[in-house]
Amino acid sequence: MIADVFSAVFILAGSLLALTAAVGIVRFPDTLSRMHAATKPQTFGMILVLIGALIQLDGHVDSGMLVLTGLFTLITAPVIAQRVGRLVYREQRIDEQLLDESQLRSRVSDDSRQADR
Repeated sequence: MIADVFSAVFILAGSLLALTAAVGIVRFPDTLSRMHAATKPQTFGMILVLIGALIQLDGHVDSGMLVLTGLFTLITAPVIAQRVGRLVYREQRIDEQLLDESQLRSRVSDDSRQADR
């Protein structure tokens, strides 16, 4: 019974994080903010749901597949977010007023000069 309670808590917490991520994607004004909402709470929410499912499976053969799913998500989500952020910056689809300083400005201009060659 204790395992069921812990499992339910993890699954509910993960589902609530995924819900807040979905609301953030709809409500945030720009792509960079939406990207943050799509990666951080969504990934953590999925990990919590997977932990809750692992508790319920209790040593079943499919537990390994859930672990691999969580690892794959942790590895790919930051890479995808970085690539989308770089593309948005390169296409100049960001609100410059939201940035304190632009650390990518010289890097992106160097990359575009090399691509033109």
